[in-house]
Amino acid sequence: MNIHSIRAIYLFEMARTRRTLMQSIASPVISTALYFVVFGSAIGSHMVNIDGVSYGAFIIPGLIVMSLMTQSTANASFGIYMPKFSGTIYELLSAPISSLEIVTGYVGAAATKSVILGALILATARLFISFDIAHPLWMIAFLILIAVSFSLFGFIIGVWADGFEKLQIIPLMIVTPLSFLGGSFYSIGMLPSFWQKVALFNPVVYLISGFRWSFYGVSDVSVSISAGMTLAFMALCCGVIWWIFKTGYQLKN
Repeated sequence: MNIHSIRAIYLFEMARTRRTLMQSIASPVISTALYFVVFGSAIGSHMVNIDGVSYGAFIIPGLIVMSLMTQSTANASFGIYMPKFSGTIYELLSAPISSLEIVTGYVGAAATKSVILGALILATARLFISFDIAHPLWMIAFLILIAVSFSLFGFIIGVWADGFEKLQIIPLMIVTPLSFLGGSFYSIGMLPSFWQKVALFNPVVYLISGFRWSFYGVSDVSVSISAGMTLAFMALCCGVIWWIFKTGYQLKN
């Protein structure tokens, strides 16, 4: 394992974040804070408790997961797409660096940014809403797992995309709708029986449910199933990335 190459890629990507703090960190935090103000403080005060948790506190895990998904995907996809766009990807591929080291550098940086963002959003939520974390270690574990999983997913999108428009298609048309329909703002137990069954086909339900359990000890599905689905998604992304480097798909042509 070439630690120097991983460190170089990682620090380069982290330096890009420092140059764009408003876009990378401040903007998502401010946007999510508005959700806390509108849904948590204003609307939440008129909502009944869900599973014994105030509505404002109930939506915190869902909003954090939603931000983690979108930002992890965006950071990782843009990070690997830019070398393709500028042509420097060929220098990277010809260097004495393994595919594992390339992925570790880019995905590690994207996941780090998302974890920092998640921590900032959590701290911001404390300013507006009172809440407790029942299982802090599990919360950290889910936070990291979700950030890494969607950073891997974003890496795949960045390799697949052959234009800036394609970088936005999947996040806007698939990831964001699934996050809104995955229980970010409600429990799927509130849905009619038929739609509860339909919701279980949404993979985001398992991510949000497991993360919410780490806060309040309540969930729509078993926490073991949530963790298993998250790990399965991560394994699937790893398999796709292995295939990409094995075949050179969208990298060597």
